Order: sequence, then structure tokens, then C-alpha cells
Amino acid sequence: MPGTPSTTADVPGAGTQGGHPRRWAVLAVIAVAQLMVVLDATIVNIALPHAQADLGISDADRQWVVTAYTLTFGGLLLLGGRIADYWGRKRAFLVGMVGFALASAVGGLATNGALLFGARALQGVFGALLAPASLALLTVLFTETRERAKAFAVYGAIAGGGSAVGLLLGGVLTEYTSWRWCLLVNIPIAAFALLLALPLVPESRAHGDTRYDVPGALVVTLGLVSLVYGFTRAAEDGWDAAGTLAFIAAGVALLAAFVVIELRSSHPLLPMRILLDRNRGGAYLASTLIGAGLFGAFLFLTFYFQVVLRYTPLEAGLASLPVTAGVLIAAGAASQLLPRVGAKPLMLAGAVLAAAGMVALTQVDVDTSFAAHLLPAQVVLGMGLGFTFVPLSSLALYGVPEHDAGAASATLNATQQVGGSLGTALLNTMYTSAVTGYLATRVPDPGTQVRALVHGYSVAFAWGTGLILLSGLTTLLLIRVRRQDVPTGAPAHLG
Repeated sequence: MPGTPSTTADVPGAGTQGGHPRRWAVLAVIAVAQLMVVLDATIVNIALPHAQADLGISDADRQWVVTAYTLTFGGLLLLGGRIADYWGRKRAFLVGMVGFALASAVGGLATNGALLFGARALQGVFGALLAPASLALLTVLFTETRERAKAFAVYGAIAGGGSAVGLLLGGVLTEYTSWRWCLLVNIPIAAFALLLALPLVPESRAHGDTRYDVPGALVVTLGLVSLVYGFTRAAEDGWDAAGTLAFIAAGVALLAAFVVIELRSSHPLLPMRILLDRNRGGAYLASTLIGAGLFGAFLFLTFYFQVVLRYTPLEAGLASLPVTAGVLIAAGAASQLLPRVGAKPLMLAGAVLAAAGMVALTQVDVDTSFAAHLLPAQVVLGMGLGFTFVPLSSLALYGVPEHDAGAASATLNATQQVGGSLGTALLNTMYTSAVTGYLATRVPDPGTQVRALVHGYSVAFAWGTGLILLSGLTTLLLIRVRRQDVPTGAPAHLG
């Protein structure tokens, strides 16, 4: 995990006959817990239009349902990895799972927007403990190379396929029960995993320097929250308002302070040597930008399906699956092509494809055809993601010493979450401003409101396109790694 090599010496039975004797049963338990975390991203997106209407959440504030989770998860992920290593991986796994379920219960029973936002933030906190603990357990329990590869393949399949399951399950639960069950469903899943984990999962921990960089974790998370809140204020008060500028400036200052803390800390949360390599730094920046362009776009696609096209939640979930199909197609191809062509050409192709898909989405109207327009646009967008994320995962580990591998892998995941948080807030602000501006210059009639919403979605997709193109430009200018230098083994993901 971050900054510390995982060892198997402290795991009873590890290191014999390929690993712990109950390792395959433990893998099943971890897969269930991982599915719960992965489901939570897409399942809530499908439920959001109904939750917004039920709780009276404003358009400017609704992005907090997404960003409250991604901010705390991304901001605390590295700290969660250290805690799991030193506090005990089984203990961290169990606490993370129970906390995630309890936070889900609070969210599912929320009576107002603020309580839902708080519950989502708590989910992120416990998710940041659960995800790295799960990954560390796999690392120490599976010591034989081929078996470890199989275990990580299962873990990766859950991470990739779970989003599709979330879209369908979110649609079913929202349509036939209530949006609240999209959160409450985590309780029985966690209870089942907990009952299995208590007797099956062995405890393990790393030894050595057990100090935590709590100041770094708090400063970076507060800085990101301040930035997102500044973007939200811009939607309500304008970009030149004193409050907007103050929060954005405070966010930038706190992030600068985080860099200073990390440079001076003897046990940094994020060793700056990981970021300062040109290729890795370029990969992390590209990951942040593409996450920023995509998270918000997926949110607006859900609203477009349900609010404008009047799809039911289940229909909206089904209508969102082409993106997942595109990702799976391209990820398989990218895995085969990476050793032959290298990371940079694939990432550039991915950025172009993803941007092309987003450009097509900017052309949506009040009656856009799904089969002729939305289906191919989503497949192309998904293929762009697949061609981007596979080489990104390899670049994140390029030239990283073994003891920094956990931190480097976790940093990639954190950049996607942080980028998604900032991008969702930014795109939501642009959407809100576009809708307000459209309505201010039109004579009200029965169709004006719907056309204003479509205009807002188009503007948000256009900004998403710009962020994806910036990601491609970052790849073009910063990444110089040669094909033969990039590791092609599947690196571990944190969800």
C-alpha cells in the first residue's frame, strides 16, 4: 500500500502452496464488498433525478450527491491505504464495510439534501478505507504469480462490470421501489459479506514506521472541497462574486500548502517523487482531465434520458449501457495492442474517440433518436475511455520503485475521483448558467423550459469535450515514454 511494501510474513498460512489456504473463499468475500462500492457510483446516478425532486435539491446543489462521495473517497484514499497497512487490513476491511453500509442507511433515509450530501461524504470516507484494504488483502493472500493474476482479474472484472450492473439495478430499484433503495441495498450486501469475512479473512499488517500524514490528508481534502464549493457558488452568484473568488482562492492556497507539507514530511501521504517524473505526472494530469470531462457528462446524460426523453429509470439504465459496451470492447483491444504500439498512441486515439463521442452528444435535441444518434455516440465515447484507461494504468507504474507501487496505483485512482469531483461541479455550473441565460432571452412558452434544459446539456457536453481534448494535449506534450519501457502486466486498481 502507499509507501510501504506489502509482506506476507505476518499472514498465517501465506507463502505456502501459493498463498493462504482460504484465499479463494476470501476472494469471493472481497469481490462482494468491491461490487458494493462499484455499484454505488452508477446506481446513484440513475436515482438522482428522483432524489432531487423528492428532496427539493436545487440544480446548482445536486452535483453534491456525486462530488461529496468522490471528494472524500479520492482525497482520503492514500491515507486509507496507510491505515489499512498499519492498523490491520482485516480490521480496516470490516470497519470500512460496516461504515459504508451505515452511511448508505443514512442516505437512504435522508429527509433533505444536506443529510443526503453528508451521507454520501461518509460513504466516501469508509470507501477510502475499504478499497485499499481489499486490494492489500489480495496482495498478501495470493503469493504465486499466476494465482495473483487470476485474483486481480476477478477484482478488475468486478470493477469494470459492476458499473453496468449498477445502471440496471438502479433502474429497477428506482422504478419499482424507490430511489432510496439504491442506497439501502448496500445494507444486505454488506451484512452478507460481513458474516463471511469474520471467520474467513485473516488479519495482516505491515511493520515499521506507522506514522500517518493526517495534516496532508485534511489539507488536500479541504482544498478540493473549497474549490468545488467555489464552482457551486459561481452557478448561483456568478464567477466574479466575492464569495466565489474567495472559495476558489482558498482551495488553490490549500492545495499549494498540501504540496509544501508533502515536500517537508518525513512520511508523506503522496511522495512528490511519484508526481515529478514527466511521464507519470503527465499520466496523472491526463487522468484528472479525462475524469473531469466524463463524470459530469454521465450525470447529464442520465438527466437527459429521464427529464427530456421521458425514459423510465430502467429504460435510462439500459440506454446508458452502450458506454460500458464500448469500454469493454476497447479495453480488450488495448490490452493486446499496448505491448506492440506503446501507451502514447493508444491514449491519443482514446482522447480523439472520446472527444468525438462527446461532440456527437452536444447535438442532442428534444427528440433525438436513440438508435441513430445516442447509441453510436455512447459506443464511441466508451471506446475512447477503454483505449485511454488501459495504458494510463501502466504509465502510473512506469519507473516506480517497488515500495512506491501502492502509492502510485492509488494516486491514479485518486486523480480520477478528484477530476470527476471538479469536473462535475464545473460542468454543473456551466449547465446552470446556460439554462438561465437561455430563459432570459426567450419568450416563455410551453416548450421553452425543455429547450433550455437541452441547451444546458449541450453546453455541458461541450465543456466535457474541451476537458477531454486537454487530456489528449497533455498526453501529446508530456508523455515521452518508449513502448518497450512500459509495464504491460495488469496493475492493481483500487476501484
